[in-house]
Amino acid sequence: MQATLHPDDIVHIELTVKEAMALGSGVKYMSNSGIAVKAKRKVLQSLERKILPEASRKIDYHTLEV
Repeated sequence: MQATLHPDDIVHIELTVKEAMALGSGVKYMSNSGIAVKAKRKVLQSLERKILPEASRKIDYHTLEV
């Protein structure tokens, strides 16, 4: 059974202060230019888990008949 998703549903994401600043205000960190990319990846992964919860479950490879 899949829950119905609504645009106003809440998604929780844990970001560092630097990641939040890079996403929210476009601050660029010269020493670590990948901060915004990492923050965007966290947001997308969180959305994916919300939209496709069964895809985020771990696969028990020992139960597969291969």
